[in-house]
Amino acid sequence: MGTNYRRSLAAMRGFVVSGVQKAASGVQRGHDVPLPQVSLGTGDGLAENPVTLHWEAHVFTRLKSIFATSGGNSSAENDIRLNVYATVSPLPKPSFPHTLLGERDLSDPELHGHLEGFIGYTLSRGDGEMTHTRYHVMRHLQRVQHHVSLMLSSNALPEFARWACQANAIVFDDDGRICDPEGRVLIDSQGAGDPAAELPYPADALERKSRSEARLLADGIAVPGTLPPIIGEHEVQWRTADEVAGRVMALLAVSAFAEGIRDNDPLDLGQIRERLPAAFSYFSQAEQAFLQAATPDTHVVTQMGWRYESTAILAWAAGLWPELPSPGEICDVSGLTGHLLDASAHGLPPTHGLRPANEILDALDETIRWHWVIREAELGRREFPPNVIPGVIRERHHALNWLVGFERADWDDVTTPT
Repeated sequence: MGTNYRRSLAAMRGFVVSGVQKAASGVQRGHDVPLPQVSLGTGDGLAENPVTLHWEAHVFTRLKSIFATSGGNSSAENDIRLNVYATVSPLPKPSFPHTLLGERDLSDPELHGHLEGFIGYTLSRGDGEMTHTRYHVMRHLQRVQHHVSLMLSSNALPEFARWACQANAIVFDDDGRICDPEGRVLIDSQGAGDPAAELPYPADALERKSRSEARLLADGIAVPGTLPPIIGEHEVQWRTADEVAGRVMALLAVSAFAEGIRDNDPLDLGQIRERLPAAFSYFSQAEQAFLQAATPDTHVVTQMGWRYESTAILAWAAGLWPELPSPGEICDVSGLTGHLLDASAHGLPPTHGLRPANEILDALDETIRWHWVIREAELGRREFPPNVIPGVIRERHHALNWLVGFERADWDDVTTPT
């Protein structure tokens, strides 16, 4: 363990890699300040491979101010500085001897930009080719809720490793290496890594993965064990019950509007406003454009018609609909619509909070594995399963990813990778 983390000589860097970060995240951030070439090494040969970094001035200043040690306190020779990126909340309390240099969570407005920069750093190592490890390190960083910088002695590393596992954390050291909780290198500054290194996942997520695999196998569907778990209960950033109820109303409205167009019996927006007034506060930009289009695109009409399935699973998640049909069944559109119209007679339908987290996450984990099977079939790499409807799975995946805050994306921007 002790040999995995190197003795630190410099403070944590707030990486924002110009170009790579922007291409990876699609976010344009100004004020990049080019600095001379610097090495991420600490005298172990890495200095021979310098990389040019571009720092954002205000991010760098912020990191120096919150992660700097107080003046006059020099670390012991064997002290190690580590930066921890944990996905669970609340963060477990460290029980090992250490000096806290800085700690922040998602309430810090600069953490999101820092994580984007760190993702850019990760994607730029070595030849920049996307690998299984690189991809899942990126996904981990997208789920980070706590960033902690601390100093500890090498004697405390075993206890630190146990704590990092509990925090579901990856670790960045001063050699520019991204490590697993045990200190094994996932990606070093040159893009290489230890094949034995493992991305951490919460115990409940691993157990859920096993249950999903068993249920699919009972239906005659085998999925590879290499498909990772989804998020755990303590990683989720749930939408509020009111947000979900509002999204349900908006989806119901656009689904009904699309159905009317498909059946050559279009609804007037005035009729929708009369029956579902609360929906108009929750339409996404794409939904507003669809409702206001003089001649909606046929593809969009079809897509919006499938939104009944998103409506159904979100209504189920919010406790507004009692049962979730199997993935081989279309939802009861008539029953669902009538129930939601009755429940929303005076505004948003009343909810008593979301269903238990484990029920929703079970549905998401199984849905993602079904979606993987469907995509493999679409690529011609396996037969289409006879007991699932692709459109149902796609809508459920989109809706549930939105519900759990996947990539912190708004409805129109939700992605469904498998």
